[in-house]
Amino acid sequence: MTAEIVFKYFPNLSETQQQQFLLLEELYKDWNLKINVVSRKDIDELYLRHVLHSLGIAKVQKFKPGSTILDVGTGGGFPGIPLAILFPEVDFTLVDSIGKKIKVVREVAEGLGLKNVTVVNERVENVEETFDFIVSRAVAAMPTFVHWVKGKIKKESKHERRNGILYLKGGDLKEELKGYKTVQIFELTDYFDDAFFETKRVVYLPQKPKSDLKL
Repeated sequence: MTAEIVFKYFPNLSETQQQQFLLLEELYKDWNLKINVVSRKDIDELYLRHVLHSLGIAKVQKFKPGSTILDVGTGGGFPGIPLAILFPEVDFTLVDSIGKKIKVVREVAEGLGLKNVTVVNERVENVEETFDFIVSRAVAAMPTFVHWVKGKIKKESKHERRNGILYLKGGDLKEELKGYKTVQIFELTDYFDDAFFETKRVVYLPQKPKSDLKL
């Protein structure tokens, strides 16, 4: 699977963005030989399983220039790196507590020439800033994740959609999400036609009003 699958679903990329997406595979394959941040079986499916999956968030929410996004538990840089390529005028902070993963993310961001990415080797609880949206790929059950990021979402929204969490999740989510009345679930099969996405979703949990705080 090549970068063409990204270009298929995002046809309006600039030449710079196309070149950055093309370069991703080379950078990750090179770094994966030194530090295993993408599973061996997934590295050949990088554009489908990691890049396009990450960009599912962009099908649900277009980030406005000047927005701030926190990627929690970024691992090898997903979903943050693909989103940072797609939204060059948006500031992304990618955080992970595992130093060797953060090293790879920093090197990939530099290799791509991304000026809108800040990389932090830290537990998210220790990040002091607030952000418009928090994104992640299934690093914990939603109640645990909500606890981790409590107080890190800006109160004032600059988007039509209220600030909150955009979480890439799969499987049966009924039990995990039953306590969240305002949650919305977006099926990625509505945007991508590959079979890989049949169980993949974006879960949106808005920042709640002060009268009913969960975040």
